[in-house]
Amino acid sequence: MGAPRTSQIDPWPAEWLRGVLEVCVLAALASGPTYGYAIAGSLEAAGLGQIKGGTLYPLLNRLEKAGLVDAQWRTGESGPGRKYYLLNEAGYAILTHRRGQWHEFTDVTRRLIGEGQR
Repeated sequence: MGAPRTSQIDPWPAEWLRGVLEVCVLAALASGPTYGYAIAGSLEAAGLGQIKGGTLYPLLNRLEKAGLVDAQWRTGESGPGRKYYLLNEAGYAILTHRRGQWHEFTDVTRRLIGEGQR
């Protein structure tokens, strides 16, 4: 998902995160089944910043209700069980579509903002 940010002193604007979080979560799930805390950790390690459970878990529930992810409870090895999420075929299709849309969108915004221009 990209290089980690070197500084979290200036966090990403919240409205940017709201706009991109769903596709980033879908992308995080593309590598295989995982649970919410691990997803949040991978997003933070990638440079997105800290994603709180109050933001992440409702999104995961929406993705599950929309039929884009499958979920199952697994017993914990040394603690309580965890709900694991797995991107299903519909989820992969949406991820592929949204990736294409995101690339088009960022191309447009780069041109509008004028990367490297004063």
